[in-house]
Amino acid sequence: MAESVYKIIELVGTSTNSWEAAAKAAVGKAAKSLRDLRVAEVSELDMTIEKGKVVAYRAKVKLSFKYED
Repeated sequence: MAESVYKIIELVGTSTNSWEAAAKAAVGKAAKSLRDLRVAEVSELDMTIEKGKVVAYRAKVKLSFKYED
């Protein structure tokens, strides 16, 4: 196997439905402009709360893709 280099970026996805949907939103948006996505790691989860109720879920995602010259 040839040697490869991967770049890792960090994104925050949001959703009013779930953390899973928030993570998928981050990956889906990245996939529109980045090629050769490899691995996504959810590094942090949190929620936005208003008037004592959860109104949004947020997922911080570390996403790797193959680095090309």
